[in-house]
Amino acid sequence: MRKRLGVILALLLLVAACGVTRGDDGEGLHRIRMMVPNSPGGGYDLTARTAVKVMEDKDITGRVEVFNVIGAGGTVAMARLMNESGNNDLMMMMGLGVVGAGYTNGSKARVSNATPLAKMVEEPEGILVPADSPFKTVDDLIRAWRANPSSVTIGGGSSPGGPDHLFPMETAEAVGIDPTKVNYISYDGGGDLLTALLGNKIAAGTSGLGEYVDQIEAGQVRVLAVSGSERVADVDAPTLREAGIDLEFTNWRGVLAPPGLSDAARDEMVAALTELHGTDEWREALSKNGWTDAFETGEPFAQFLREQDQRVESTLTELGLV
Repeated sequence: MRKRLGVILALLLLVAACGVTRGDDGEGLHRIRMMVPNSPGGGYDLTARTAVKVMEDKDITGRVEVFNVIGAGGTVAMARLMNESGNNDLMMMMGLGVVGAGYTNGSKARVSNATPLAKMVEEPEGILVPADSPFKTVDDLIRAWRANPSSVTIGGGSSPGGPDHLFPMETAEAVGIDPTKVNYISYDGGGDLLTALLGNKIAAGTSGLGEYVDQIEAGQVRVLAVSGSERVADVDAPTLREAGIDLEFTNWRGVLAPPGLSDAARDEMVAALTELHGTDEWREALSKNGWTDAFETGEPFAQFLREQDQRVESTLTELGLV
């Protein structure tokens, strides 16, 4: 009986020891969760799930739960993040759209008041149309837009104040169209925008191209122009400047944590994202999705967030939206 009990005890200890891995529940990054402030299939979702997969595969963290909190262009998720003060098991992927949504939805939650972890990527916006669109070039679209701005419906995967909204407003202004006359329809993320494009519910869409790699390759949607300083690899479309439009516009995405974190907890999260940034797999993801490496941590990222708050508030005030 003693021998039998000894064997059972040894087996239980062995099982317990095997269970103590980096991915099990415990302190710090063993139970980390990644919140996404829009619907599955959107840009935040794609960036978050790509980052999480690399961190899991490279054993930078344990298994990470990715979950979507939908509502008000990211404002609902941002409010939840701010209410989780001191929670060192939570990160949130975010970007320019969350900054703008806070203002247009009258929220007091500001990205600059959360804990800044890392700016991850920048990417140009694209002007997209369904495959059977009568607009073959960006010039075709601009001519129709100038002739009757309200008749050309533009859709975007972000709420007013987000990149998909700010981009067509700035494009309109650059080509002599009153931005207040732009007929813009907001969709909650790239997945919903794609449905509207493929269903011909809008004339054109504005969004980051990383969300539509498969549809572009399959010929389901066409890109009329991109907003960055250079063309996007494997996308047959000019930059706006090549098309004679004097505008350059880029979106960005980064990672925040709740306010009230200890320095040690913040530094552990930043270290994990820094390790992610250094992997070959992350560099491959940047190339595949047309993202530009914009990695930045610490006070530079915190200052960037403060500047983004000021920039967006100023732009939306000029548009009469706040």
